[in-house]
Amino acid sequence: MSLFKLVLPVLAAVGTAHAACSISATTTIQNAGDASAMATCSTFSGSIAIATGTTDAIAINNVQTITGDLVARNVTRMSSLSADSLQRIGGDFILDDVQVLGELSFPQLGSVRTIQWTALPNLQSISFTSGLRNSTSLLIDNTGLQSMDGLSVSGVDSFTVSNNGALQNVSLAAESVDGIIEVNANGDSAQVTFPNLVWAVNMTLRNVATVELPALEVVNGTLYIVESTTLQSINARNLTTTGGLDITDNSALANISMPSLRTVNGGFKIQDNEDLTGDLDFPSMRTVIGALDFYGNFSSVGLPELADVRGAFNIQSSGDIQDDCGRFDEVTGRNNVIKGPFACLSRTDNPQGEGTASGTSSGSQPSKTGAAGHLDVSSSAMMGFTGVIAAMLGLL
Repeated sequence: MSLFKLVLPVLAAVGTAHAACSISATTTIQNAGDASAMATCSTFSGSIAIATGTTDAIAINNVQTITGDLVARNVTRMSSLSADSLQRIGGDFILDDVQVLGELSFPQLGSVRTIQWTALPNLQSISFTSGLRNSTSLLIDNTGLQSMDGLSVSGVDSFTVSNNGALQNVSLAAESVDGIIEVNANGDSAQVTFPNLVWAVNMTLRNVATVELPALEVVNGTLYIVESTTLQSINARNLTTTGGLDITDNSALANISMPSLRTVNGGFKIQDNEDLTGDLDFPSMRTVIGALDFYGNFSSVGLPELADVRGAFNIQSSGDIQDDCGRFDEVTGRNNVIKGPFACLSRTDNPQGEGTASGTSSGSQPSKTGAAGHLDVSSSAMMGFTGVIAAMLGLL
């Protein structure tokens, strides 16, 4: 037998194996056997999809790199997905509506373009031993996850974690995020910890229990901290600038600490935080480009460095803030600090943005200073005036 006849089958086998590892389209895995057949590939050039009818536990072993996507959509009966050696997914890692998936094990995975995990009600934990470090986008929505251990992403463009009812800790290692950050409607005691985050574009924190932003300095867009029933304190001690700031409807919130905040380039709202009965103090605040709209039960408002408010200015409290109203009244006017429409109501029974409640200095007597006191008008006229202010605020 010639050497050629011996070598030819070997070359053919190698060629076949190489072809199986390099395709231009998407390979569909129907069962565990299809996944096992990929074990000869250290790099799989292409995308992998799990067939919707798959019932087997799928293990993509020995593969170190998938250049394309890894996708499982509407695979309602697959209980386990793993890849013991996979370090990189060049495309998207998509798990959508995989109802019984309870095991997700990728111990070596460190890099993936995007993570999109949605509708995974049975997935309570993940095994990412090495820790996922690089991903441009992370979306985790409507899962059973109890922990994000292993997802300490340090470089990401967008970060959305929402509707995960058992998740009690949401963390992010990144120093900057170029897109949105949204944490919404997770566990009732969800703790949000972004220890390294310095810069963000837009951030929404809704229904959270604690917020830790020790390094945050700039939010180019708006920072929303809203609709939380257990959040008691907000501490962003290094925050200097935001495009807008909205702290609204946090029923247990008792303290806001932002001692370095100097500039709000949009609207500045602190509204309807029932337990915020102490001082509102922003010792470094100088400039508000939009409207300033505070209402609630606070006892004083400290803005000692305020130099420029270009939009409407509306402060209302059930507490006695008449002295503060007097100080603000002294700096109103087109060429003064507060340039837009002005209203300040002290000891009002129903503090709100609409400005319809009369302020009182003691007992039931209207306080002219408390209701934009530089205007000597009747209380009914003032009610109409503050209504106009509220309308303007609503448009901003």
